[in-house]
Amino acid sequence: MDPILNRMDYLQVGVTSQKTMKLLPASRHRATQKVVIGDHDGVVMCFGMKKGEAGAVFKTLPGPKIARLELGGVLNTPQEKIFIAAASEIRAFTKRGKQFLSFETNLTESIKAMHISGSDLFLSASYIYNHYCDCKDQHYYLSGDKINDVICLPVERLSRITPVLACQDRVLRVLQGSDVMYEIEVPGPPTVLALHNGNGGDSGEDLLFGTSDGKLGLIQITTSKPIHKWEIRNEKKRGGILCIDSFDIVGDGVKDLLVGRDDGMVEVYSFGNANEPVLRFDQMLSESVTSIQGGCVGKDSYDEIVVSTYSGWVTGLTTEPIHKESGPGEELKFNQEMQNKISSLRNELEHLQYKVLQERENYQQSSQSSKAKSAVPSFGINDKFTLNKDDASYSLILEVQTAIDNVLIQSNDNFLLATYRCQANTTRLELKIRSIEGQYGTLQAYVTPRIQPKTCQVRQYHIKPLSLHQRTHFIDHDRPMNTLTLTGQFSFAEVHSWVVFCLPEVPEKPPAGECVTFYFQNTFLDTQLESIYRKGEGVFKSDNISTISILKDVLSKEATKRKINLNISYEINEVSVQHTLKLIHPKLEYQLLLAKKVQLIDALKELQIHEGNMNFLIPEYRCILEEADHLQEEYKKQPAHLERLYGMITDLFIDKFKFKGTNVKTKVPLLLEILDSYDQNALISFFDAA
Repeated sequence: MDPILNRMDYLQVGVTSQKTMKLLPASRHRATQKVVIGDHDGVVMCFGMKKGEAGAVFKTLPGPKIARLELGGVLNTPQEKIFIAAASEIRAFTKRGKQFLSFETNLTESIKAMHISGSDLFLSASYIYNHYCDCKDQHYYLSGDKINDVICLPVERLSRITPVLACQDRVLRVLQGSDVMYEIEVPGPPTVLALHNGNGGDSGEDLLFGTSDGKLGLIQITTSKPIHKWEIRNEKKRGGILCIDSFDIVGDGVKDLLVGRDDGMVEVYSFGNANEPVLRFDQMLSESVTSIQGGCVGKDSYDEIVVSTYSGWVTGLTTEPIHKESGPGEELKFNQEMQNKISSLRNELEHLQYKVLQERENYQQSSQSSKAKSAVPSFGINDKFTLNKDDASYSLILEVQTAIDNVLIQSNDNFLLATYRCQANTTRLELKIRSIEGQYGTLQAYVTPRIQPKTCQVRQYHIKPLSLHQRTHFIDHDRPMNTLTLTGQFSFAEVHSWVVFCLPEVPEKPPAGECVTFYFQNTFLDTQLESIYRKGEGVFKSDNISTISILKDVLSKEATKRKINLNISYEINEVSVQHTLKLIHPKLEYQLLLAKKVQLIDALKELQIHEGNMNFLIPEYRCILEEADHLQEEYKKQPAHLERLYGMITDLFIDKFKFKGTNVKTKVPLLLEILDSYDQNALISFFDAA
């Protein structure tokens, strides 16, 4: 039976980061547990619930932003010591709030991820991984791309230390000491790692991963190679995964998988008799879920899922029923409890209103003072700008700790200019943005929240020249490829900076070694790009002439800016043009066929009304009527799709002849006529004959 869970909001702290909330172990089976949480104000708070009220066990003074919070202790004993990572320091507290450790790591970057195992401490900053034992440095690794999370397989079960790094380049790196034992390619940039069932599963080697594009998987990390167990592909197009836990919320004796996503979705997956998880419960919260835990907080014996959100809310999804069947005595007691709660809330509200008035008066006085400095209120923004592979569009997610009033989006001399006004309690806004390869620049988002005095923050996002390309692990070397070769007096760091400027998902720091190879795939056309470069030389190969043309133009411009003399040569493979047109063909044919089907819908509906049924129609027409709603929904998006495809074919046509030194822009109207009455062979013939 699917779980029935009721929402209970416990309290709100400051803005929280990913994986900064934990439940302390219970004193006995299904007894209430204390919640410990760290926020961006640097405050660690531990609280428990008593008679429906949150009571603080301890609360620390503010300090640097808390990036991670983990529980630790002696192996094979209850893990009830609280460890936090803030800036480059690790601090630890007892469950009563007494600080017993302050360890300055002296890392040059702030700590982003942390894992505790007995006396072993595993840390990662943006690119650096460190392993400490009893606060003494043991191992170190410099990653080629950003590290999003770190974990270690359970030492108490495997008697070996096996750390795993989740890296932005879609790779899990399994370490042994300071060396990479092997790498595991995963289907998206991994954002979170967790031990299956909290202990590594049956083997102790089972590792769960979640990605920024919402995929979820299980891999067994053996000593010699990975074994992929299962993967969930995110068919429902939900948000990226930020947190994972294992807990039996369904109550069937098997631990379920609890998942929190950055679009506010909370999910429960059950295993039952199957080896692969099945979705049993989901609930949407209004903001991203930064931490998730299974346990018992609100009331003894009632299991629940406890989550923390970006703006600092700690919320329970509990099995405790809201409406209880009770006798007259219990009903009286319940009513009295409700009256007490309402009275307490009224008092709290009055106190807050008084405090707001006081603060407002203080602000007015300080701002009118002759010595007053500008007192602009600050607010946090959680933003994410990512390319969606499914529809080759960019997703811009803006999340603010308070309600958003409006967002203004502006790009490239107002080529794009749009304002979004938000409803009263909107704290999270998601926008879809379509980019055109070859047109690059900066997208700016002006975010104005509903606070007084009015203030605005600007966030900038770079649109790269090859903005629709995404990193991939493999390419097809048998495709007809065009080659662009650069030679000159440039350093490895300089050519790397040009690649960073042109393409998404390339690490800002030059990778280790003298030569580097990156593979990319165009998310819209499925064409590919291989880039190999070293000091003094760069070689770029693609099956799409337009990709090579964009690279040639941009790299020439960048080298000229820096006064570097570049020798540019290229080899054009004529067969690649037909190959690209064949890749475009199914997409173009689908869009044109969709238009024809939609034109038939009204006429077919009239016939259906006239005849009373659909039996007389041929199967093809019956299918159109059955799918009418879906087809019309798809058709609404169609003008943009067709316009995009026409633009890419036009660019391909112009670029083919540009490399021959011929300007064919006058022939573009004729090309568009051929596209309007599309026939693949006629289009290929036009490209060959022009």
